[in-house]
Amino acid sequence: MNIDMIRAAAVRLQGHARVTPLLSSPFLDKIAGRRILVKPECLQHTGSFKFRGGWAAVSMLSDAQLMSGVIAYSSGNHAQGVALAAKEHGAPAVIVMPSDAPKIKIDNTRALGAEVILYDRATEDRDEIGTRIANQRGLTLIKPFDEPQVIAGQGTVGLEIAAQAAALGITQAQVAVCCGGGGLSSGIALALAADAPQMQVRTCEPVGFDDVARSLAAGKILANTPSNASICDAIVTTQPGNITYPIMHAHCGAGLAVSDDDCLRAMGLAFERLKIVVEPGGAVALAAALFYPDSFQGDTVIAVTTGGNVDTATFARALDTL
Repeated sequence: MNIDMIRAAAVRLQGHARVTPLLSSPFLDKIAGRRILVKPECLQHTGSFKFRGGWAAVSMLSDAQLMSGVIAYSSGNHAQGVALAAKEHGAPAVIVMPSDAPKIKIDNTRALGAEVILYDRATEDRDEIGTRIANQRGLTLIKPFDEPQVIAGQGTVGLEIAAQAAALGITQAQVAVCCGGGGLSSGIALALAADAPQMQVRTCEPVGFDDVARSLAAGKILANTPSNASICDAIVTTQPGNITYPIMHAHCGAGLAVSDDDCLRAMGLAFERLKIVVEPGGAVALAAALFYPDSFQGDTVIAVTTGGNVDTATFARALDTL
């Protein structure tokens, strides 16, 4: 996994992925006590950064692999990213999703033409299900984060951050990234190490699912307790990836964990001040930047809002915090 793979992915994504802007609001700056810039990947195709990794992976498949089809497992955002990338490449897609995933994510994945297979995340293993079906049907498995081409696609977010920040005269900043298995965090970290070495990624997770933060502190991979629950479904993972963790350990600062309530508050403020819709798991980094200012260093924090696929009931709860 290296910067050349990220640059190659950026070339393949040209004309397909949106180049999302950097947004700002003096109101958010006042809350945080420093300059806050927001990279709204909730505006990306399918409503999250996951389209980048999905396209980067699918676009590397052979004609034979595309004809046979692809399979992915995901709570919803990777599902939609792979489903759309597969559809645009003319490839069948099978997506394994938890039965308790937000209905909007399941419906959207089916609407993109994918076959959705539901499972119970409390009693079944999605890795086992995905691998078994891939072998039975001859499908290519595209993992959600521990996959080099997926990491490369997500890393294009970092290339954009480096270029956009430089255009604003910013070369030093901490970059808050919502983190599940670490595909986006590790990809951005590699990109910034090459193009903006004075910027540092800070992983942000929900309380109770801070396996990356604990792993970074311990110097080894640690897992979450399965019994915990969070509204941040998009980044609820068991542990960091075997590929992503060493990258994060080498390039990221200390991880942060924020509460579900703070995520809801950040969602409300993102809508009120930036006019963007963010889902709970996509708001974790912004929540950290706004409400945990002492955890950051420097004058500028860049927060990546990673997804916007939220159901109306949860979004209404976020607006009630205003």
